[in-house]
Amino acid sequence: MMRRLPGWYILLTGMLMGSVIVTIIQAHLQLFPSMDDQYLAGHPLLLKSGAISYRPAFVETYIIDHLSAWGWDKASRNVPGCNIWTDPAATTDNVHSLLNLFRTELKNYYKRIEDFSPVSDVLKTIRDGNSHDVCHSLKLDPDGGIDKLFPSGQLSHTSTSGFIEPLSTPMRHPDFCFDTKDRDALMDLNYLVHDFEAMCNSLKPTSRRILIDLGASLSYHEENEQVKSETPPMVSLLNLYHKFGFVFDHIYAYEVTFIEPEKVFNNLLPKEYMTSYHWINAGVNPTKGHRLNPLDSILRNFEEDDFIVIKVDIDKHSIEWPLVNQLLEDTSLHKLVDQLYFEHHVMFKEMSPIWRSAMKGSLKDTFDLFHSLRTKGIPAHFWP
Repeated sequence: MMRRLPGWYILLTGMLMGSVIVTIIQAHLQLFPSMDDQYLAGHPLLLKSGAISYRPAFVETYIIDHLSAWGWDKASRNVPGCNIWTDPAATTDNVHSLLNLFRTELKNYYKRIEDFSPVSDVLKTIRDGNSHDVCHSLKLDPDGGIDKLFPSGQLSHTSTSGFIEPLSTPMRHPDFCFDTKDRDALMDLNYLVHDFEAMCNSLKPTSRRILIDLGASLSYHEENEQVKSETPPMVSLLNLYHKFGFVFDHIYAYEVTFIEPEKVFNNLLPKEYMTSYHWINAGVNPTKGHRLNPLDSILRNFEEDDFIVIKVDIDKHSIEWPLVNQLLEDTSLHKLVDQLYFEHHVMFKEMSPIWRSAMKGSLKDTFDLFHSLRTKGIPAHFWP
């Protein structure tokens, strides 16, 4: 089964004085296969499993099919990960065009998010009205879902949480590949795609909204005078959820570095999260069943109908890898996690000056891990 992309796209390519410059780009692309069942049959990781299914974007499948050919199965600091973005000869004309169209579409998507008017607590509205009608108000495009904002078709799709960004290097915003010294691109979260309408429709009146933050130092940027004014990535993510009416009932924040509680609650934490924030100033223990293993001591106390987000950024392979592997292997946990964010410190050239000794494993390791998590019903995102 073959299909063509439309010949013309109207893509948002820039902003000037608050207005959007619209450029018409002719995108006459080569044919590529759709994700039909025959194609999925050739990729065991893509097969549907029960009620859970995962449909990867074409570029994601292309990357996974070429991991070994590109040398991404080698755990080496010298393996380049950005050339698929910057070098047209690294892939095909079609794939290179799709990747760069997607990069442009991300800017349009985040302009829509910036212009979106915040909504109040959607779960409260669902409970009060016994209806999910409020979820329609989370649309960024009045004519359809968020896939309408990505005419290249390069969004992946989960049956549990709707559309999601495709897995690709550099495991953060693609702008980083074009200037690896750009700190803004390094920490920019504007590559993450959330289908808030679909996520809202998954809520039940009895749902509890939980965030488990592993590696929760809110003072991450304070040592650098140039970036003291930056909003920490975790707070930026909380603000994004809050804007779309997802108000967490409990935030369990684990951090091994000692920080005075007064500083956390009086200086670092935005006041809107005071009532839900639990500061656990202790290191996480990855041993199964340990009281400081939050997957056992906290996550297991919730239910499938709850909305649970987990972020893992511990910067120590011996701790974070067993935890994420537990999520992958323990089938009883798959149905509990609605969103996962994980900074997987694997070896590749562009990130080696930043991750240094924290790096372990290959790019193939990270693609195998995240793709497997997604196929098991856990929408997993790379965390910067």
